[in-house]
Amino acid sequence: MSPRTVFVVFLIAAAGAPGVRAQEQDSRINSNLGLGVSTPLNPTASFAGAGVNAVVGVGYNIDRHNSLVGQFMWSGLPANREALLPIRALAGAKGISGSSNLYAVTGNYRYQWQWKTFGVYVIAGGGVYYRQSDLSRQVDVGTGTVCGPTWEYWGYGCVSGVVSQDQTLISTGSTAPGGNGGVGFTIRITEDGYKFYVEARYHYASTRGIATTLIPITLGFSW
Repeated sequence: MSPRTVFVVFLIAAAGAPGVRAQEQDSRINSNLGLGVSTPLNPTASFAGAGVNAVVGVGYNIDRHNSLVGQFMWSGLPANREALLPIRALAGAKGISGSSNLYAVTGNYRYQWQWKTFGVYVIAGGGVYYRQSDLSRQVDVGTGTVCGPTWEYWGYGCVSGVVSQDQTLISTGSTAPGGNGGVGFTIRITEDGYKFYVEARYHYASTRGIATTLIPITLGFSW
């Protein structure tokens, strides 16, 4: 999932949020949408750098303090330069690039304190995490082939006006259980419950080979 796709989905969901809230303002349903930056921790930080993250969730308010929240999170984890050096050192391995995407579906418990304008909460939970990693190399499609709309439509790229293509060398995925915990701060925007929030949360998943650990910093809206 590319950052552009995530952003489009985020905008569509945000556009429909007022209507959903109008239907549910007397219910105990809660929802949230957020975008931010994920910072990997060791051992993941040895292979990936900071990337964009997005989260969407819906849940149930037990009372004014206690809530249950189900969430879907995506985080991009671009490969860092040092992690690719041993592979790039191989003969004929020029133009190597790598990327990872982390997808998570979690169930969480949230305890919150909300005053007239400001609020704070703690949140923790667990779920299923899936990390997809790809290693690719850019190759030329015929020397001197001029790039045009036809090539771009079918997914080819342009480098200095010449057609090129990303060739996937290897792709691997790992699904594993994981957990998370963090803290957030809220600012009430309207009287009927719309809030702006900032959240930092630690995620850990025992993915195959290398465990996945990161802290997403997320800014968004809840209602």
